[in-house]
Amino acid sequence: MGVLTGWEAVSRALYAIGLVTALCWGLQLARWCWGGFRVYVLSSFWKTDLRQFGQWAVVTGATSGIGRAYADELARRGLDLILISRSIEKLHTAAKEIESQYGRQTHVIQVDFTKGPSIYPIIAEKLQGLEIGILVNNVGMNYAGMLVYFLDVPDPEKSITDVINCNMLSVAQCFKVVPHRHKGLIINISSEAGSQPQPMLALYSATKVFVTYLSRSLTAEYRMQGITVQCVTPCVVSTNMTHNVEVGPLVKSASAFAYEALNTVGYSNYTSGCLLHALQHIALCIFFPGWLRLSTFCMRYTEKFAQSWRQEIEAMMARSAKKAD
Repeated sequence: MGVLTGWEAVSRALYAIGLVTALCWGLQLARWCWGGFRVYVLSSFWKTDLRQFGQWAVVTGATSGIGRAYADELARRGLDLILISRSIEKLHTAAKEIESQYGRQTHVIQVDFTKGPSIYPIIAEKLQGLEIGILVNNVGMNYAGMLVYFLDVPDPEKSITDVINCNMLSVAQCFKVVPHRHKGLIINISSEAGSQPQPMLALYSATKVFVTYLSRSLTAEYRMQGITVQCVTPCVVSTNMTHNVEVGPLVKSASAFAYEALNTVGYSNYTSGCLLHALQHIALCIFFPGWLRLSTFCMRYTEKFAQSWRQEIEAMMARSAKKAD
């Protein structure tokens, strides 16, 4: 064998490095694909029996949207429900419908999560004596019905405090006041808006980062005690918060989302909830990273989109009012 020249040695070294890198990337891609297939496909065939966690499930923000969809799906899977929200009329309506349709027991607790720490002793007292296995921390709100600059938030002093109390304090306090069994499940509903900074959704995005980080930390803290903490980060779901946007290729209905998200219990502690949203998350990370979202160029288009969205919402509300007349 001849002695390798300097260039040949460098070429072979680069080739070896490239081969190892390609192999590592290939293995990582295979791992991601298998993980996605397991979480979002296999889980639909081999569902975790949620009754193993306990008889009762607590759902906050349970009268509409994702919260109501979770309540319905949990009842369908054999659990009794404690519904928590601020409207007693809507709570009684939801409770009667769940009892009638699924034959499950229900209790209701009326509290306003924007009111701060004073409500949690009330919740704790009313939960005493119940075998609670599941908590769904779903309640949440935005400080405006659309994209808006932070300083343009209507009634900012109240709105900012309300959002923090509802989106952040509720998650931490409910984890503390709900009685925990040795084998329990906590589901915290975060958002894709918390995966990257979201200009014109600044405070909402920040509160969802809190939910995500708290959930993932609690997963590590309480896993060995038998308590599962799952963080769910949906993209757009058709609810009142999203002005009941039409269900389509990129938008899930609340009921379809809750069904798929509950399938992932036991398969993932940090999930987009459904395959559609998981694929959207990957696409957003690749094609719309944080530095681009924060750029002046992107801000200009975000502002234009907010204006057109505002006009569309106003037109939709006008059409609804006209039909009501």
